[in-house]
Amino acid sequence: MHTAAQGNLPLCGWRGYIIKRKVNYFEMKEFITNILRGMVVGIANVIPGVSGGTMMVSMGIYDKLILVLTHFVKRMKEAIALLVPILIGMLLSIAIFAKIFSEVLFPKFPLQTNLFFIGLILGGIPVIYGKVKGNSIRLPQIIAFVLFFVMVVGFALIGEGGGSSADITFSVANVVKLFGVGIIAAATMVIPGVSGSMIMMILGYYNTIIDTINALINALKDFDIAAILDTFVVLVPFGFGVVVGIVAVAKFIEFMLKKFPLVTYWAIIGLIVASPFAILIMMEVGSIGVIEIITGVILLAAGFFISMKLGA
Repeated sequence: MHTAAQGNLPLCGWRGYIIKRKVNYFEMKEFITNILRGMVVGIANVIPGVSGGTMMVSMGIYDKLILVLTHFVKRMKEAIALLVPILIGMLLSIAIFAKIFSEVLFPKFPLQTNLFFIGLILGGIPVIYGKVKGNSIRLPQIIAFVLFFVMVVGFALIGEGGGSSADITFSVANVVKLFGVGIIAAATMVIPGVSGSMIMMILGYYNTIIDTINALINALKDFDIAAILDTFVVLVPFGFGVVVGIVAVAKFIEFMLKKFPLVTYWAIIGLIVASPFAILIMMEVGSIGVIEIITGVILLAAGFFISMKLGA
């Protein structure tokens, strides 16, 4: 004779199986979504005028990234689960799409491409505004918003004509310089609204780093060991600088979010709201026709929709 408890065992087993399958499905869905988010951030980080930090906010991963980066050891499992797919996405986008965007889409379709990125930025504003919604706006918040808005627009005006290549002849001085540039680039890439690529262009290292990354990709395709090692002279010190810069800025931002959350979020909002203006300032557009405007508006809406979906 079966008891009620025994009769329920198969049902409980099925429930457990279904729940486990649902968890696996949502984990896989989140993994793929984070790869897509990483791809958007990766493209943004190599395009002057577009902020990778802003895209992190728009994709809804900024706070999580700051948290896992500053507490990597304590939250190692969570950090790996978040960082691995994002890094995969960033590397994929840089390897596959960065050249297409920089050499084809931006030169040939500047208005449409820039409006697409502006759409991605605007789609993330509701997410970040939700952090301050319902709180009264006081003078410190207004000052933070205006100050950082002006800073982003100012950087765009300064960086409008940059792009020279730096000297990368192997020497101790150049290794130290590349390490320092890596720190600065990473810091500006993490801060929303500030384009790390634009800062690198101002410093004269943008073309150098992009050319070296392209050379590494080509060397890996050809399995040219000597060419791969040549790129390491530039990318290794630069890469170490990037790691140091990201961790240092992440810790500072976490401190600010804990001590002064409203002021910090309003500063971030100022950076993000200024980003479309910075992109438009740096945009080089020739003649604009009706077709360009219509397709640009469509891509603006598409970028907004994608950002809303990925940031949800």
